[in-house]
Amino acid sequence: MRDITFFYDPISPYAHLAFERLPEALMGHSVQVRYRPVLFAAMLKANGQLGPAEIPAKRDWTYRQVSWLAHHHGVTLAMPAAHPFNPLPLLRLGLATATDDAPGETNRYVTEQLLRHVWHGGQDAADPARLAALQARLQDHMAQRGKPWLAPESEAVKQRLRANTDEALALGVFGVPSMVLDGRVFWGQDALPMLRACLDGDTWFDAQWDAAARTPVGVQRR
Repeated sequence: MRDITFFYDPISPYAHLAFERLPEALMGHSVQVRYRPVLFAAMLKANGQLGPAEIPAKRDWTYRQVSWLAHHHGVTLAMPAAHPFNPLPLLRLGLATATDDAPGETNRYVTEQLLRHVWHGGQDAADPARLAALQARLQDHMAQRGKPWLAPESEAVKQRLRANTDEALALGVFGVPSMVLDGRVFWGQDALPMLRACLDGDTWFDAQWDAAARTPVGVQRR
């Protein structure tokens, strides 16, 4: 069995699209997926980047494209009432469900709940009443599994999020969603066919993956 780490932030519509389509991309392979929430804003800051929603024309394009991609692939997606929003409460709710043997992970059910909270229904992702209802569902989920629940605002949960984000950056992750397989980073929902090819043993990866990174830099902006 091979391991894939799926780094995500529920603020990203591409993370939602990739999550929904991932089972199809992995079909026929024995794979364990580890879902790890990260703070996308911290990754942007570390790399000196603006987010897509911070560039007006790119923001408009992003929302149009993800809506079309959802339509094209038959994935439910509705823009939330406002975007971007502060995803920290959602990220911490997710990691409050992480267990001691996998302290940085959310299982598929929890990951689905976080993403659908944002991308189903067109509602306010930051609404306190909706967040309280989500917390109740997640707490019930943990109780049914006989697993402990950590307070989302606890230092332990905050440290889990920092550790996940630091781990992603150390692996070369710069955006969400990113899937890491055998040390290779596959960025974005449109990388799913490429991830599938790698799992299938496509020999392109043997010669071309590292070669692409050796392309010389011709000029740098200052």
